[in-house]
Amino acid sequence: MYRRRDPISDSIIIWFCDRRIEAAADDSVAAALLAASISCFGRTAVSGAPRAPFCMIGNCFDCLVEIDGETNLQACLVTVREGMRIRPHPGNGFGDDGEKGEA
Repeated sequence: MYRRRDPISDSIIIWFCDRRIEAAADDSVAAALLAASISCFGRTAVSGAPRAPFCMIGNCFDCLVEIDGETNLQACLVTVREGMRIRPHPGNGFGDDGEKGEA
């Protein structure tokens, strides 16, 4: 899927739905998740179709996530911080473990 061009030289640990992820200290949240093979950041409210970063510059809002309890954050515009906890955007059909729940 996605891979890094260069090895990580200065790494930190972040969490996505209790999954430990090693990220480069200067990664955006979206880049770190994509590099960790996480390609679904949420689901559309109407059809439940998967959502993932599209533009990576803050225009499309397809990368909305919850970070450390704050909702409606664009993963492509937020730089990772040590220990940050990331979850799919609330109310999008995901359960507490990041898996698609039943309606």
